[in-house]
Amino acid sequence: MPQHAQIRPATLDDLDALEFIENSVFDTDRLSRRSLRYYVTTDKDTLLVVERHRKIVGYALVAFRRGAALARLYSIAILPEAAGGGLGRKLLDAVEAEAIARGCIFLRLEVRADNAAAIKLYERGGYRRFGVYDDYYEDHQDAWRYEKRLTPHAALPGRPPPFYAQTLDFTCGPCCLMMALGWADPAFRPSRATEIRLWRESTTVYMTSGLGGCEPYGLAATLARHGLKAELRLSHEGPFFLDGVRSPDKKEVMRITQEDFRREALEAGVPIGPALDQASLAAVLDEGAIVIVLVSGYRMFRKKVPHWLLAHGQDGRHVFVNDPWVETAELETNVAAANLPIPAEEFQRMARYGKEDLRAAVVIRKP
Repeated sequence: MPQHAQIRPATLDDLDALEFIENSVFDTDRLSRRSLRYYVTTDKDTLLVVERHRKIVGYALVAFRRGAALARLYSIAILPEAAGGGLGRKLLDAVEAEAIARGCIFLRLEVRADNAAAIKLYERGGYRRFGVYDDYYEDHQDAWRYEKRLTPHAALPGRPPPFYAQTLDFTCGPCCLMMALGWADPAFRPSRATEIRLWRESTTVYMTSGLGGCEPYGLAATLARHGLKAELRLSHEGPFFLDGVRSPDKKEVMRITQEDFRREALEAGVPIGPALDQASLAAVLDEGAIVIVLVSGYRMFRKKVPHWLLAHGQDGRHVFVNDPWVETAELETNVAAANLPIPAEEFQRMARYGKEDLRAAVVIRKP
């Protein structure tokens, strides 16, 4: 490290320097002072600064997902007059050390396709390019997607299902259905119209007001209708999600809807078995199946709602999932939600919902 250089967590006293760096280094896609303040004060993410001769000359922002073993380098910047002295490499090393300390096994990032210096830094540091976002930045430049394995034992599963992020608060289930359809048929093309159509095909009502989401029977019946082999694994037979609904009329609609979905699923030959535990989930995934799993939204993004995600692989320590929910309010992109490793024990803690401790999953196999 250059003489007198120090890397440390940012504080609120650093805001002026951080804002100056942001405006000096980036012409577009700048973080606002408000955003910088948030990342300095939150304990979910980490913002590091590098000082030289008592002056802050660079920073790195690394974002984490609650409960997941994945870190994302959101931004790294060095003032032009301090560039070329190895500070970028040292900042990147510090980011990786922070990610490892938090139990992460992969670090991902996006970089402008025309940023040759940054690309050289990442590739020399062992990052591999695995995708492209077209027209990603404000000036329409593409973003190259990179990933680095941080621990020797970490191994990604085989080719994951295609990822699709939900565009509505209540369509996590339909987006999992689309990812499953794309997994089974490479010619399948997802769209927002399909997302909404599948929601109409598979939804029940469980919100106290407004639009509702999916329950297990509706998901299984819809999969069977579209030609996939579905198997339900449940802790009890339902009906589901009635506890939080006060209206007797709405409860009755939900009960009738779920009974009808259950009848349709059984008529389609969908078997029903006991809930998956850690070992049986691993066995199903190792067979080559994928699984739509109910989880608690609170453990993932601090919202007390049921949430569906798609599990597609495991390595003995982690379950790999596609989570259709992308926290755009926290500057997340699909990189943070696709092929996401979750520690197996944490996954079992989040894979249950409500006072009834409901565990529900839909195992999907190709026809």
